[in-house]
Amino acid sequence: MSSILIQIIQALLLLLLAPLATGFVSTCKARLQNRRGAGLLQPWRNLRKLFVKEVVIASHASWLFRTAPYVVFTATAIAASVVPAMLVDTPLSLTADVIALVALLALARFFLALAGMDIGTAFGGMGASREMTFAALAEPAMLMSIFVLSLSAHSTNLTTMITHTIHTSFALHPSLAFAMVAMLMVAVAENGRIPVDNPTTHLELTMIHEAMILEYSGRHLALMEWASMIKLMLFATLIIDLFMPWGMAMQATPAALAIALGLWLLKLAGLLLALALAETALAKLRLFEVPEYLSGAFIIAFLGLLSYYMLEAGV
Repeated sequence: MSSILIQIIQALLLLLLAPLATGFVSTCKARLQNRRGAGLLQPWRNLRKLFVKEVVIASHASWLFRTAPYVVFTATAIAASVVPAMLVDTPLSLTADVIALVALLALARFFLALAGMDIGTAFGGMGASREMTFAALAEPAMLMSIFVLSLSAHSTNLTTMITHTIHTSFALHPSLAFAMVAMLMVAVAENGRIPVDNPTTHLELTMIHEAMILEYSGRHLALMEWASMIKLMLFATLIIDLFMPWGMAMQATPAALAIALGLWLLKLAGLLLALALAETALAKLRLFEVPEYLSGAFIIAFLGLLSYYMLEAGV
C-alpha cells in the first residue's frame, strides 16, 4: 500500500476516533459509578448538534475571537496527523519532531488564551491566566520526559525514537519508568482531566479550559470541543509510540498494518480505561495544588534524566 495513503488513513483515524475516545472514557466512568451513561456516540451527537446551530458572537469581539477556533483546530489536527499510529515510517516522518509537536500545541494554546481575553469577560481572562501559568510548568516537564528517551536514540524525531525502541531488546530501565510517569501526569494536566481539571463542570472557582470557551457557540464551539478531543487522542497515541511501540508496522503490508491497527486500538482502550479508573478513584486537586503537581512531574522527569546518566550511560 502507498505510504501516502497510510498517512492519510492514520490522520483520519485520529481525527474521527477522537470523539469516540472521549465517549469511551465517559461510558467507562458511568459503568464504574453504576450509571448507564450516554453512550459512545454522544460526543459525535453533540458535535453534530453544535455544527448546525447558529453562531452568536458578542458585538465587541474582534477578528481574533472569530479566527481562534479555526487556528486551534487546525494546529491540533496537524499535530495529531504527524504522530504515527500504525506505520512507523511515513511521508511526514521528517516533520514528526517532538519540538515541532510541542510548538504546534503551544500555538493552539496561545490563540485559545488570546480568544479568552479578547471577549473581555472575567471568566475568559481568569481561564487564560490559569492556562498559561500551568502551561509554563507542563511544557518543561513534557520536554524533559521526552528528552530522556531521545538521549538513547540520539534524536528528537518520533520515528527515530520509535525505531530505536523497537529494535532494542526489552529491559526495565528506571529512566524510562520515571519518564513514563511524568508523561502520564503531564497528559492528564494538558487535557484538563481529573485531578487537575474537570471537563464536565463549569464552576468558576475551578475551571480552566472551559472558562476560555464559555462565550463560544455553534460551529466555533464545536471546533473547540473537537480540538480538545483530538488532543486527548494525540497524547494517548504519543504515549503508546514512545513507551509501548511494539507491534507497529515497519513496512506498509496489509498484514502488518492490520496487526498494528488492532494492537494500537487495544493499547488505546487500555490507556483510556486507566484514565476512567483514575478519574473515578481520585478527587480533584485544589487549584493552588496544581503547580505542585506539575512541579512533581518535572522532578520525576529530571530523576529519569539523572538515572539515565548514572545507571545506563555509565557516568
